[in-house]
Amino acid sequence: MHLNHFILNALTMKNLIAYPFRIILTAIILLTSFFAFAQKDSTAAVHIGFIYPVSSNGKNAASYTNRFSLHAIAGLSKAETGFTLASVANVIRQDASGVQIAGVTNVIGNSASGAQLAGVANITGNSASGAQIAGFANVTRNEAKGAQVAGFMNLAGNAGAAQVAGFTNIARKDAKGLQLAGFFNKGNEVNTQVAGFANVAKKVKGIQLAGFINIADSSDYPIALFNFIKNGEKSVAVTLDETMTGIVSFRSGGRVLYGIAGIGYNFKDNPKDMYAIEAGLGAHVPAGRNLRVNIEAISHTLTDFEGGSYFKNSLRILPALKFGNRFEVFAGPTLNYVSYERENDYDFVKKYIWKNNKSTDFQGLFVGFNTGVQLLF
Repeated sequence: MHLNHFILNALTMKNLIAYPFRIILTAIILLTSFFAFAQKDSTAAVHIGFIYPVSSNGKNAASYTNRFSLHAIAGLSKAETGFTLASVANVIRQDASGVQIAGVTNVIGNSASGAQLAGVANITGNSASGAQIAGFANVTRNEAKGAQVAGFMNLAGNAGAAQVAGFTNIARKDAKGLQLAGFFNKGNEVNTQVAGFANVAKKVKGIQLAGFINIADSSDYPIALFNFIKNGEKSVAVTLDETMTGIVSFRSGGRVLYGIAGIGYNFKDNPKDMYAIEAGLGAHVPAGRNLRVNIEAISHTLTDFEGGSYFKNSLRILPALKFGNRFEVFAGPTLNYVSYERENDYDFVKKYIWKNNKSTDFQGLFVGFNTGVQLLF
């Protein structure tokens, strides 16, 4: 009944995400435990074989602790204390120290120290204190104190030094070091998260950097277009600049850093309607009870969608005054670098600090302004 309950529980969505290899690991450990039943524990300096039970330790291999193991296909043992190598799999019922190398997988029933290298996966039933490197996944049920490096996924109860994966890192509890993933990171209390698409955490001590979205209860330094921070700030702003471009933008972030994403329209009398899109990063600098300075780095594009485009990168320094808890007005100077095809001959700005008259595209540097009002929520 206990085993049936365990398997049914493992197949629920929550446990399928948290323990994707639990059933496989359990089956292997139960199988090897059967072979080891009633056998006397032994030690061996060298264990050489083909595949269980064709090896120097024979049918009693599951009860041996070895210092050196070499197997043509797969090896089975109670524990390993030195070097272990197999072309397909190393299956170790209890603890492993030293180095384990397998073409497909290393399966360790209890704890691992040293290093595990596998072409597909390293699976550890308890904890791992050394490095784990796998072509596809590293899965440690409890704490992974060392680095986990995988081509696709790292999964651990607690993560220590670092989790680096091509797709996703998941720490079911805390991640003390860096989480670096091509797509997604998740943890409870984390230090630093860097992901190509999204990061999810409860408390973030350091930087949370994502290509699209960050989600956290507490994160002072989120860097993404969209940041949903429980103790942070979100706002909708309406702004106007020196080119007479109006922008409606969504600003979201923590107590210090925030992301900016907006769309708008240019109100000058242009031959064609020009529409705007902007994205960037900002930082709040407190200057008083209801006063602060918002420093923003923005990339801004005006286009008529027919080949005419005006590109502007800006640094804004915007003193801001808050009225009550909901409204804030701001205005300040901007330093802008623009680029566009000369044939378009845009006349948004008359005076430049510097301009390039020799390149194919027009390039210029000028001082402008930005002003606006935002609703905080």
